[in-house]
Amino acid sequence: MGDIRPQRDVLLVVGAFGHTESSLDYVRSQIELQWGEIAFTSPIYQFDQTTYYEPSMGSGLKKQFWAVKSLIDMEDLPKIKHLTNDWEDEYADKNKSEHVARPVNIDPGYLTEAKLVLATTKDRDHRLYLADGIFAEVTIYFHRNQWQTSRWTYPDFQTAEYHSFFSDCRNFLREQYRN
Repeated sequence: MGDIRPQRDVLLVVGAFGHTESSLDYVRSQIELQWGEIAFTSPIYQFDQTTYYEPSMGSGLKKQFWAVKSLIDMEDLPKIKHLTNDWEDEYADKNKSEHVARPVNIDPGYLTEAKLVLATTKDRDHRLYLADGIFAEVTIYFHRNQWQTSRWTYPDFQTAEYHSFFSDCRNFLREQYRN
């Protein structure tokens, strides 16, 4: 039998995409209001690996990630996902002029030294139930000094650009653990 040990806090990472940069600015400001200083901000990426979201979000989508400086307890992921869902609803209510049903999509998760875990409301064979209607999946994992993907990894998370950003985040987390 293994010993049960307390787990280290982890790096909160939030990704968002929409067809306007103002939607990304909104998410960033909400993150800062809720959790404080942002340690890393990714470039704005073109989110064009799929057309799945076009009916509800339109085309020409842009995506960005933020990593929060203050570490979090991984048990908080379900309540964080509920909060970001509320932000999506609030933004949609205030921005009906964008002429899309869903002007922003917000995906919170956390990063450990070994993996990036994303929260979702959708159950699939590779996702584990957490609490309060929220599931989680290991989207990418770190093995042999590089990020690895699985059969379910979203196409955008398979790109070298994302892996570079998450490597910077991982290095930051490791530095936090050393201090």
